[in-house]
Amino acid sequence: MQATLTFLGSGTSMGVPTLGCTCAVCQDAALPGSKNRRTRPSVRLEFNDHVVLIDTGPDFHAQALREQLTRVDAVFYTHHHADHILGMDDLRPLSFKLAPHELPLYADEATTDVIRRVFHYTFRTVDRYPTSARVQLHPLPAEPGAAISLFGADFQRIPVIHGRETITGYRFGSAAYLTDMSDLADQSIDLLQGLDILILDALRREPHPSHSHLEKSIAFVEKLKPRRAFFTHMSHDLDHTATEATLPPHIRLAYDGLQLTFDIAPESAE
Repeated sequence: MQATLTFLGSGTSMGVPTLGCTCAVCQDAALPGSKNRRTRPSVRLEFNDHVVLIDTGPDFHAQALREQLTRVDAVFYTHHHADHILGMDDLRPLSFKLAPHELPLYADEATTDVIRRVFHYTFRTVDRYPTSARVQLHPLPAEPGAAISLFGADFQRIPVIHGRETITGYRFGSAAYLTDMSDLADQSIDLLQGLDILILDALRREPHPSHSHLEKSIAFVEKLKPRRAFFTHMSHDLDHTATEATLPPHIRLAYDGLQLTFDIAPESAE
């Protein structure tokens, strides 16, 4: 079964242009059509007449308008940081379309706790605001490699080291999405073999305590050997054109709006 993945955002938590910055990349990012324009990180998956999101950051409303996103059937969350959850409330009009059903949100325990706290008005049972998002939180299985099956595809949980935390990456068919990654445990490497597409964090050129940097991300690609790799969660340290010119052909920089096609499930699963 074929799927289309769209990068809703490919930037770091501060976005590009970064507020108050006048560097060449930020100035270029302000121009129409610039591939240096990077909103907060998220992807959309379209397959089997369904739409699944990974993360809803603070730029989700603008991203959805840009991509003419008119429906969502489920959302997976990687972790609880602001640049990955703060657009949850913008799911409201899309969740209304699923009535009488609720839009399922999948997250680990720490992320579930933060979402409930930040959006307490959505989940309270007494005096609930009548037009709150019609969503329901579902726990992710704790075991590495355990999967949630949705709409004919499996979403495997891939543990990802993010500084001092362990968060969630996802493998779905022949593709994997590992944003906010500083390292991978051996068990995760075993779960990432035989990929067509690997999407991973490449924050900047210099090392960072909680994100992979360019050289380290290239080394991960060489170790995991996907057919294609795309870097995301990038800061204004990386100019799109200049950086891509230094990379081998099978490694590219993602950009907002980039679309990729891949196999999300064997044909027999349809």
